[in-house]
Amino acid sequence: MTTTITTTMTTAAPAAALTEEELNDKPKRIYRYFKSLVRQWEDDLARRPDSIKRTAVGKNETKTLKQCKDYIRPLFHECKRRELADDLQTHLFRIVTCCEEGEFVKAHDSYMDVAIGRAAWPIGVTMVGIHARSGRAKIESANVAHVMNSECQRKYLTSVKRLMSYAQRKRPDVHPSKKVMNL
Repeated sequence: MTTTITTTMTTAAPAAALTEEELNDKPKRIYRYFKSLVRQWEDDLARRPDSIKRTAVGKNETKTLKQCKDYIRPLFHECKRRELADDLQTHLFRIVTCCEEGEFVKAHDSYMDVAIGRAAWPIGVTMVGIHARSGRAKIESANVAHVMNSECQRKYLTSVKRLMSYAQRKRPDVHPSKKVMNL
């Protein structure tokens, strides 16, 4: 007797079933999408045979999921209380919509924007003169990385990336050109 376990990613279907108001409710969409990924990941790990669960790789996967759940909990609380910063919310919402559409390269680009930003990174010695440089004025709040704001944000953004990678692995229907291949 052999049983095969098949899992399908249901991230695109729920977005289509939502009302117009729910589609535009950013905190709710962010919360629902990442919460559903956590649940799917838990289910996938629970369905593994005991022989796989007991291996070092199996134990490591379980620990990674537990850490991901612990780290993303503050994001879920911020989404529920609607206290997520607007710029962070915009990036996370873009990540969710891109992942639902199977556009993982675009989702990865948005993740990189929120994680490290697009601000100019100084190379070498800066501000050696007494005069302000004209390039300094071009650094805006939109270019500032959020991951450096707090340890809590760094942790839940790490979990967001892990969930993005999980979602990508579970979508065989997406063309490889739309996936980030360096997982």
